[in-house]
Amino acid sequence: MEFDFQTFKVQGIKVNYYFVCKRKLWLYDKGISMENESDAVLEGKLIHENSYPKAKTREIMIDDLLKVDIIEGDYIKDVKKSSKMRRSDTMQIAYYLFYLKQLGVMKKGTINYVRERKIEKIELTEDLENEIKNALLEINKILDSKKPPRREKLPYCKKCAYYLFCYVEELDNET
Repeated sequence: MEFDFQTFKVQGIKVNYYFVCKRKLWLYDKGISMENESDAVLEGKLIHENSYPKAKTREIMIDDLLKVDIIEGDYIKDVKKSSKMRRSDTMQIAYYLFYLKQLGVMKKGTINYVRERKIEKIELTEDLENEIKNALLEINKILDSKKPPRREKLPYCKKCAYYLFCYVEELDNET
């Protein structure tokens, strides 16, 4: 069966959020954005803005969906604070590579973990392509849902910008 990329393409951040937390993905898609109130997100933005100042091709927007941090030669580069969310980082850049491939552009990728001074190379394999296609199908189902996915307690929930949204509950003082 042929995969209809045009039907399922999304922003790169949504692919990242899918692998981090499906509830966060749904909330973000519905315009419930908590990132502006997060110190961790602010720190990441500062690191991103101040890293690789000599790179000539930074923050390249593609189809109003993808914002590639850096393009240099055969590589696209994604700047990240740390490798704590390695899986979602890898899948986000794999999605970028897959997206570019659909446009007829073949690139390789790196994830540049600035704090750790570590660079991880990513090449788009057939397995990664299949994972991306499956993720895009699932993302579409999640975004079409009327309700957010149930809260799932994950090890990094307390550091998430949506933590208060997911975990604050009203206490009934009258009981």
